[in-house]
Amino acid sequence: MATDYDAILLVSFGGPEGPDDVIPFMENVTRGRNVPRERLEEVSQHYVQFGGKSPINDQNRALKAELEKLLAAEGPDLPVYFGNRNWHPMLADTLREMRDDGIGRALCFVTSAYSSYSGCRQYRENLAAARAEVGDGAPELDKIRVFYNHPGFVEPQVDLITDALAGLPDEVRAGARIVFTTHSIPRSMSRHCDYEAQHYEACRIVMEHLPGREWDLVFNSRSGPEFVPWLEPDINDHLEALSEAGVPGVVVVPIGFISDHMEVIYDLDVEAVETCEKLGLPFARAGSVGIDERFVAMIRDLILERTADAPAAALGTRGPNHDFCPVDCCFTPDQEPKAVVAAAEPRRR
Repeated sequence: MATDYDAILLVSFGGPEGPDDVIPFMENVTRGRNVPRERLEEVSQHYVQFGGKSPINDQNRALKAELEKLLAAEGPDLPVYFGNRNWHPMLADTLREMRDDGIGRALCFVTSAYSSYSGCRQYRENLAAARAEVGDGAPELDKIRVFYNHPGFVEPQVDLITDALAGLPDEVRAGARIVFTTHSIPRSMSRHCDYEAQHYEACRIVMEHLPGREWDLVFNSRSGPEFVPWLEPDINDHLEALSEAGVPGVVVVPIGFISDHMEVIYDLDVEAVETCEKLGLPFARAGSVGIDERFVAMIRDLILERTADAPAAALGTRGPNHDFCPVDCCFTPDQEPKAVVAAAEPRRR
């Protein structure tokens, strides 16, 4: 299968892999945001409860392995590399490895399904900065579009919810509420992207397969000063409201995440579970898509869109997201809208 690309680059957030990594990782995440040291210490305790290690890197390595197998079997037979924004393997180090391996041009899959500054534009900036750091010989990089409404992301959610419903007590299952959750972002960021609209569309498409059930979209992992408005409602506040309204049980669905990393296992499996136990509200948590074979096949589909002019798959009414971001796409209010370094932009074919 002929292609203009020499490799695939899996791009993700990163996470600490041991106790000594936690604070340096947190410093990388918050660099330039003037976050007090005591706040870093507070959040670091989330990782300490789990041995100082986030599962995200292992989850991405598993995804990389499954994608490699699929591409080797069905093409395009391209090597897959892995680099992170905030922890090892860092993007610049991975690009040096790719350069030394003779990679001239790579297609980048970012593990974020939705458009926002932090979930899309910032990754494009990260890719451009990593290329600049590596300098001469750094591979050209093209980013794949976001995939919130792709069948390979949406359809597994239905099965994950069905499995979670089966784990609720018989007497509450029929009336259980589906509570979708995603990472909150500042409202000032949300105003300049389709983050909320894309989430609501993904949830709506999923619920077409589960007719008659009530559902909500809520938010977790809020951070930053209290006076800065973020997307709401917070999941724990919402669970309390549902309990007061007499909802018999809930299934919490981490639709904003592709794997069970720290924002899922701490914010949902610890904090949200504690809230429901306090309320006496039966709780089940749906899994994330992880390495579901449909999700891995989706990544190949997205690759084929760019390498073989394959049709772009999308469910719902919004259609496939754009590949070529306009100048002001997903910028934040403290930025002057400007083009990201051209080398991080996809080429028109």
